[in-house]
Amino acid sequence: MVLPWQRSKRSGCILSEFSLVAALPMDLVGFGYAALVTFGSILGYKRRGGVPSLIAGLFVGFLAAYGAYRVSSDKRDVKLSLFTAFFLATIMGVRFKRSKKIMPAGLVAGLSLLMILRLVFLLL
Repeated sequence: MVLPWQRSKRSGCILSEFSLVAALPMDLVGFGYAALVTFGSILGYKRRGGVPSLIAGLFVGFLAAYGAYRVSSDKRDVKLSLFTAFFLATIMGVRFKRSKKIMPAGLVAGLSLLMILRLVFLLL
């Protein structure tokens, strides 16, 4: 069954679910990722009280949000978002390997890897 929003207006062909998500005017997934990183840094500050960690988390969250804004403007402009996700995947992956704790390091590393995969698919 083909739903009305799954048909292209020009050619009438069926679009895949991924291309429907990729065709959104705003990068909602990217903004959600940025909000998660920012919220996580604030929550980590409340629990542990590390000011440098809070500043770094807010900065990386801002970079992720700005990268999502740039992807919203041009779907091929993924450099900043890709860099931010790669940076977080690396840092949190190392923390996860050292601590073996899923929360928060494993979760953020996994979500960053998924974000990298999504951004690479946007380039295809």
